[in-house]
Amino acid sequence: MKHSVIYKKNSLFSIQANFYDSNRDNAQVIVYIHGGGLLLGSRDDLSEEMINLYTSNGFSLFSIDYRLAPESKLSDILEDVQDALHWLENEGPKHFSINPKRIAVVGSSAGGFLALCTGTFKRKPCAIVSFYGYGDISAKWATDPSNFYCQKSLIPKGIAMKFISDQIMTNGTVEQRFLLYLYARQTGEWIETVTGINPSVNREEILKLCPIHNITIDYPPTFLLHGTNDMDVPYEQSVFMRAALIKEGIETKLITIPNGEHFFDKDFHNPFVQNALNQVIEFLKMKLNI
Repeated sequence: MKHSVIYKKNSLFSIQANFYDSNRDNAQVIVYIHGGGLLLGSRDDLSEEMINLYTSNGFSLFSIDYRLAPESKLSDILEDVQDALHWLENEGPKHFSINPKRIAVVGSSAGGFLALCTGTFKRKPCAIVSFYGYGDISAKWATDPSNFYCQKSLIPKGIAMKFISDQIMTNGTVEQRFLLYLYARQTGEWIETVTGINPSVNREEILKLCPIHNITIDYPPTFLLHGTNDMDVPYEQSVFMRAALIKEGIETKLITIPNGEHFFDKDFHNPFVQNALNQVIEFLKMKLNI
């Protein structure tokens, strides 16, 4: 059963999350963070198959919205993710039968990046799972024009700017926002758009926002999944993140999906995908003590 809650609000905005109950007392919780290049997406992006995968295995699920760029910046987004975790830990048990000390974070694409960022928070989750996420937004794949997206019809700046709102946005559909993302990737302006920081001028400030450059000894156990044919986020991003975690002695595992593309998990019944998802569930059960 789905329950929608407001986990954060002020006079300018309110941010919601969907809670999916596992029907278990004192349940462990998965916080899910959607993707969308930090420019689009919503808490409703999680498929029914994935919702059922988690809840049928005993996990309750907390799928969150967050403020979107460029109306807000990455620092605001990270604050929202922290506040969602804080709400779940402190207010969640008043509303749902959950164990606030047994929380993992799962994210896809940009949500995978944000999930990896939670490992750098003062209050960290018990475990992290990143589906085709990335740990380094200072690298050329992110800061230079994307060869893949430049092969598509070039988006004029005037068209892209029409999709920027004068209001704070907490969710956005592909129809509303994809051309803005496409323009940002074609021009190499994506990272400055989402952070408000020019990476060629202020590289040190960008590095502070990269999980791969901020791993400490208490970084949570991390499970990475990535397809080798991902044209949006390079497969190497997960390879490099795994290597950086191993270097610091952090428990980590990378599952490679042969010829897997971005959003490979939408091919839910593919045997490779099913095997990978089963391993995710076993990892989460082990780390959250189910």
